[in-house]
Amino acid sequence: MNIIIRNEEKSDYKRVEEVAREAFWNLYIPGAMEHYIVHKIRDHKDFIKELTFVIEVNGKIEGAIFYTHSKIIGKDGVEYKTVSFGPVFISPEFHRMGLGRKLITYSIEQCKKLGYRAITTLGYPYHYNPYGFLGGKKYNIAMGDMNFYKGLLVLPLYDGALDNISGYAEFSQGLEATLEEVEEFDKNFPPKEKCIQESQKEYEKACVQLDND
Repeated sequence: MNIIIRNEEKSDYKRVEEVAREAFWNLYIPGAMEHYIVHKIRDHKDFIKELTFVIEVNGKIEGAIFYTHSKIIGKDGVEYKTVSFGPVFISPEFHRMGLGRKLITYSIEQCKKLGYRAITTLGYPYHYNPYGFLGGKKYNIAMGDMNFYKGLLVLPLYDGALDNISGYAEFSQGLEATLEEVEEFDKNFPPKEKCIQESQKEYEKACVQLDND
């Protein structure tokens, strides 16, 4: 396979949205909303164009990763700038081939080169622990309700990046969408059947799982 990772270009938009839709369809909810989020986020003030990458396999886009500005708000009210990735996705037919690992690893290195303090993201720990992410509790970083969740994952990008910081993570509002917005946008794509899957139930449980370790 000939694999290339590069920045997303405007001519890629439709293909990237199609891949996102396929990758997330029925995974976390009946249907998907990530293809709308990537469409919407490009025009948001928190979007980081230079950290948004596509991965090509033999000249065809088969995945992408999106980054947005985020922050940690300290208990003293001080704001610390961070970045967050997501959605990140690979075409289902190319799963378990290491493409996601290549994409995430490359993007992390670019974040370091640009001098960012840390990456925060939401997801399953077993997905991101291999890259060095640890639960927010390890760094005294909670969610806005001041609870520690196993799904909040943090990666400092240089030594001491999060020393003496305690507070909560705040993500871009550009990542939020209503079901009505998604339904309207989805009319631009061929119809697909929505169904309930076990992965959706697992996701619901993971979203509220507290980190009591």
